[in-house]
Amino acid sequence: MTDLTPAASPPSSPATAAGRFTFPGTTITVNRMGYGAMQLAGPHVFGPPKDPDEALAVLREALALGIDHIDTSDFYGPHVTNQLIREALHPYPEQLTLVTKIGAWRDDSGDWILERSPAFLRRSVEENLERLGLDRMAIVNLRMGGPEDDIIAPMRAMRQMQAEGLIGHIGISTVDMAQLRAARDVAEVVCVQNHYNLVERGDDEMIDLLAEDGIAYVPYFPLGGFTPLQTEGLHRIAAELGQSAQSVALAWLLKRSPNILLIPGTSRRSHLRENIAAAALALSDGVMARLNGLAEAA
Repeated sequence: MTDLTPAASPPSSPATAAGRFTFPGTTITVNRMGYGAMQLAGPHVFGPPKDPDEALAVLREALALGIDHIDTSDFYGPHVTNQLIREALHPYPEQLTLVTKIGAWRDDSGDWILERSPAFLRRSVEENLERLGLDRMAIVNLRMGGPEDDIIAPMRAMRQMQAEGLIGHIGISTVDMAQLRAARDVAEVVCVQNHYNLVERGDDEMIDLLAEDGIAYVPYFPLGGFTPLQTEGLHRIAAELGQSAQSVALAWLLKRSPNILLIPGTSRRSHLRENIAAAALALSDGVMARLNGLAEAA
């Protein structure tokens, strides 16, 4: 099996236009434009992809376009995205960083079941490693369920697996400020993955705080998720710029803060290219001000 050691992408790769980011306390440096593998699974992130060959082609083209940061999880499918990643990309290039998420599983009907017992978390890490063909995960995100959830006990389990070498670095997902503070009291946190986009702005304060400490913020559903962004103002601005609404929304995130890393997902190569093109889209301060106003209107 293989461990991952990041390196720079070729300078001509489109994804490099977004700039690079080094996770705090690590040697892991990635292009800020990454890729999220969730949509490679079947409908509702359950079962196999409709077009397995296209799914494999998307992963290979992502790397060819400069993506060196892929977000995945063994509960996508379940197991589907990790199996596809291994089939398409193993043995992995040195510059590729794979990040997974644990803290949930899928039942036979496709429901999402949250679980964070130490035994379950350990089994989840081991299964991710086995299906991806790795000895160690570079970064593992602990997925919480809401502000009422205790994060201290599962963070201690994460720290133990880190000490044993199964996990290189720890991230957290779906957390509020109190959980973030509590998690950082237990172990170093290198990234936070929360719901955030052009109109979902609840984490503005958190993003600025993390930026001060050099911690990555990785928004999931950057384009709205299962309900894509449908704001008239966004489409109007995008039309004026001669760009797609998706590209503008992603470019806004990249300019919003230098610690934001993007992992937009897609199961089609055409959409992949459109997403990555946002890395080179420069938005003026005036356009940013108009886009910032869309959250208040929403």
